[in-house]
This record gives sequence, structure tokens and C-alpha cells, in this order.
Amino acid sequence: MRLSLKARQVIAVTSLVTAAAIALGGLYVTGVVRAGLVESGERGRFLANAIYHRAREVVAASADPYAALRDDPGLRSTLELSAYLSDVTYAAIVNADDVVVAGFAADVGEPLPSRQTLDSLIEGGPWVQLKQLYLEEWVTVEVQQQLLRGDTRFGTIRIGVDSTLQKGAIIKAARDAGLTALAALVASSLLAMLLAQSLLRPIQMIKGGLSRLGRGEFGVKLDLPQHDELGELGGFFNSVSAQLSADRSRLAGEKSTLESVVGRLEDAIAFFTPSGELLFANPAMMRDLPGGAGRGTLAGMWPADHPCRTMVEETCADGQSRGPVQIEPESAALREDATGRDGRLVVTHAVNDSAGRIVGVMLMCRDLGYLDQVESTIRYSHKLASLSRLTAGVAHEIKNSLHAMIIHLELVKQQVANGRDGGPVDAAAAGEHIAVIASTLRRLDEMLQGLLRFTRPEELKLQPTSLESMVDAILPIVRAEAKKTGVEVQVDCPPEVPMLRADPAMLQQALQNLALNACQAMPNGGRLRIAGRLVSDRQIEVVVEDTGAGIAPEHVDKIFNLYFTTREGGSGIGLSMVYRTVQLHDGEIEVHSSPGKGTVFRLLLPRA
Repeated sequence: MRLSLKARQVIAVTSLVTAAAIALGGLYVTGVVRAGLVESGERGRFLANAIYHRAREVVAASADPYAALRDDPGLRSTLELSAYLSDVTYAAIVNADDVVVAGFAADVGEPLPSRQTLDSLIEGGPWVQLKQLYLEEWVTVEVQQQLLRGDTRFGTIRIGVDSTLQKGAIIKAARDAGLTALAALVASSLLAMLLAQSLLRPIQMIKGGLSRLGRGEFGVKLDLPQHDELGELGGFFNSVSAQLSADRSRLAGEKSTLESVVGRLEDAIAFFTPSGELLFANPAMMRDLPGGAGRGTLAGMWPADHPCRTMVEETCADGQSRGPVQIEPESAALREDATGRDGRLVVTHAVNDSAGRIVGVMLMCRDLGYLDQVESTIRYSHKLASLSRLTAGVAHEIKNSLHAMIIHLELVKQQVANGRDGGPVDAAAAGEHIAVIASTLRRLDEMLQGLLRFTRPEELKLQPTSLESMVDAILPIVRAEAKKTGVEVQVDCPPEVPMLRADPAMLQQALQNLALNACQAMPNGGRLRIAGRLVSDRQIEVVVEDTGAGIAPEHVDKIFNLYFTTREGGSGIGLSMVYRTVQLHDGEIEVHSSPGKGTVFRLLLPRA
């Protein structure tokens, strides 16, 4: 049977306490036994000493020591004292042949059987004592003392001690020890359970956290005290959980994107084994396969001279990719009952394993007519996105300007009304209001001129451009601005980052705007980081990160709006120009900001 950690801990603690209680109880019982035997021995030796002194006086005054001992009334009285000692069974004086000469509870003239001495029982140790008391048939032991006449032993005083009387003491001691052990066992069990509950609670929390992670929950965090090893384990768990959550979020996003792309992709894609068996086809390919089948072979799908079959077979044979090959509308159909529509571009790619062996072939057929529609839609959506941000910013600025002019016109109207009613007219105040109105009108004019410049079409000069060279070009200006406020500038743009497909001047200006904005967001110093890396076969990531004050959550969605600014004296054009530049390069821009911690701008730009 498999025991839980808590059960094993309780059993271990109670076992240790039980073993200790049994050991201590055993020592206590054996101590009680030894003390009882020693006490009985002292009483026996006291009686033997009394008999010895009387017998020595009797023997010294008599020619026949045995007769004198037998007939002496004082000695008889002394022997009879044994009747008053509870654990003494007999007292006797025997001759050299162990025949009783005088005694109490012993037959005079009869031999007295030899018995174990009490001293040997005491010296034998606890095991011998318990064995003697409980396993032997007789348990009477003797206290012996020699009788000498001159240097010659002529008799022995033998006092019989009944050791069975110690059994009661042993039973009582064992009962006391057992009750103590039982109490210790109960107390230790309760303490072990409480201790196990306390010690295993962090483990249960970690187990629950792992279960939640296994169910796919994000952001699982354990609140464990950090003063012991389990607290350190909890901190490590939180770090791993945060990393897993980040990885899962990224993978979930990539998976969702991949599923969305594959499910809605108009390009027909299929994978074949080197033998020509179909392994996978996306929905667009499934619509064009013979009979809509998801399985089959090249020979069963197309005739021998069909371009798709020919290209796949040639790629399987030599492992070389083919295409793109344009198929005219009359022969572009992938199946006999389909129409070729506007023609297709067909491409095959060899899929190799780590050893370079071909394991499959990917076939891609692109509908040229749909490609034109997609490109047109993308260009239109980019224009709509830019227009939306422009109109949002312009509408906000115009509304504020008109509101200000209405207020000052009302104030001028009040001054004119006072003059009409015969009251005083404050010409200076009216002039100030009219000046504000004129200034606002000029501001509106400048705004509209800026809008015209912003929306004016520009001719991009796209070419392979090095990110490292663009960053190096703006560094003198950025470092000069950073030095004013003690900002540390870090650049992480390795030379191995591939070339960008960009207009160098326009993109360099956008990066400069982001870097200068970051420096201005750190008036008390901080760190500015500019980094670049390849994130996919077609995109390069450029990151501009600062440790400044950050952007308020309610402003994050507005920072790219034209004329929107939260900085005193700002024009509200810089970030809008950055956004427009990224869109003109068919890129993406993201912003992540935490108030009080900093802001990260992430640009995804096309690889050359």
C-alpha cells in the first residue's frame, strides 16, 4: 500500500517517540526490578549479619558448635525474625555438607538444596533478572554468609529470598511505563499531524499550483514565506509559472495565428511523401483536389502531364525546389471539373530532415486573381487606419480651438453690450480676447497645413538597409540629449542582423524620434535600450525601451493620433509620423507601457 508523505511523516515521528518511550519504559522497569532486588538483598544481609554475630558468640563458648547452635534459644529467636520480613522464606545455618543445623522454615537435619545467590542475580543484568523472575520454575534466591572457626569454614548462613514478590512491582512499573508511553504516543501523533500539516501545506500549495498549470491556467502564483527552502522553491515555482504563462501566451497567439492563416489562406497548400502520397492539404487545396478527397496519390489525382504532378515528382526525385511557375487559366485547374480562373503560380519545396534526406514535398498554388484582390484590400485598410488616426487627432484639436474661440467671442460680446447700454467698454480686455481668437485661428491654419503635409503622398526609396548603420547615425544626437539628464544608452544591434527593406532616411528619422522621446521621458536619468533581432524569416524586430515615467493606460491608444501630446510644449506630430513611416514600410508597431516603470516600442519591419 502506498502511503502519503503526511502519513509517512506521522508514522516516522510516532515510531521514534514510541521507540523512545519503550526504551525509557524498559530502563524504568529494569531499574525498578534492580532496586527491589537490592532492597531484598539488604534485608537478607541484615538478618544474616544478626544471625552471624549470635552464632559466633555461641560457637566460641562451646566445644560442640553444631549442638550449641541447634540448642541456643537466642539464635533461634534471631532466626525467627525472618517471619517478619515479607520476602524472606526461610533462614538456616547449614554445615559443610549443606545439612540444616538450625533454622526457621527449614527442616533441621535435612539437606537444604543449593540455590542461586541474590548477588549473582543482581550482577546478571536486566535480561537475566527478567528471565529468572518469569521463565524459571523456581525464583527463590539466597543471601549467604560463611561461618568460620579460626580459618576453617564449618557452616554457612543461608537466607532464602522470594523474588516473585518483585513481580508486582514489575507489573506496576510496566503499567506506569505503558500509560506514559501511550500518552506520549497520543501526544506525538497529534503533534506529528500538526507538524505535518504545517510542513506539508507549502507542498500542497505547490501541488495545487502544478495541477492548475497542468490544466492550462495562466499566471499561477504561490504566496509562500521566503524564510526557508520551501519558500525558495515557491519563488522558483512563481518564476517558472510566469515563464510558462509567457510562453503559453506566445504559443497560443502563434497557434491561433497559424490556425487562422492556414484555415483562411486562399493559397492551396499540400504536403506529399517522397513516394507521392498526400499527407496534408489545407481547405483551399481540399476544394481543388479530385473529388475533394483528403487522401490519395499523385497518380490518382492528376494525369502524367499535369504541371502540379510533374513538379512534385521532379522535386521528389532530386530534392530541388521548383517554381514559381505560372500556369495559364486554361490549364490552371487542379482537377478536371474545375476552372482555372485567372491562372496560378505553382511552387514546390523539398522538406529535408537533419541529415539532409528528403522527407516530403510541399506544393503551393496561388490564385493570381485573388492575390490582386488581397493586395488592394491591404493597401485600402492601411489607408483607412491612417485616416482614422488622423481624423481623430484633427477633430480633437479643432473642437478645442472652436470651444476656445466661442468663449472669447462671448467675452467680446459682453464688452460690446456694455458699450451699447451706455456703460464702460474695456478696450484692452476686448483687444486681448480678439488677440486670442486670432491666435487660435492661426493655430488652426498651421494645423491644417500640417495635416496637408502629413497626408501628402511621399515616394519611398526602398532598398536593403543596415539597422546597425541607421542606429550608428542617430547615436551622436541621441547621446547628446541623453547626457543632459544622465540617461544611459545601450545598443544591442549585432552585425549579423539581416538587412531591412526600407527607406533609410525616413526610417532613421522615425527611430530618432522614438529615442529622443524616450530621453525626454527620463528627466531624472534612466536607461535607454535600442535593440534589433531577426524574429522570423521575413521580419526584423526593432525595440526602443526606456525606464521612464511610462504612459497612462488611458493614453496608450491615443499616442499615435495626430496632435495628441501629454508633454508640455509637444507638437503631437512625432509619434504620428513614426506610425505613418512604419505603415508605409508595411510594418507593425506595438507599445507596452507600465506607469512608473517605463515604455517599450516594438517595430516589426520587413527583411530585405
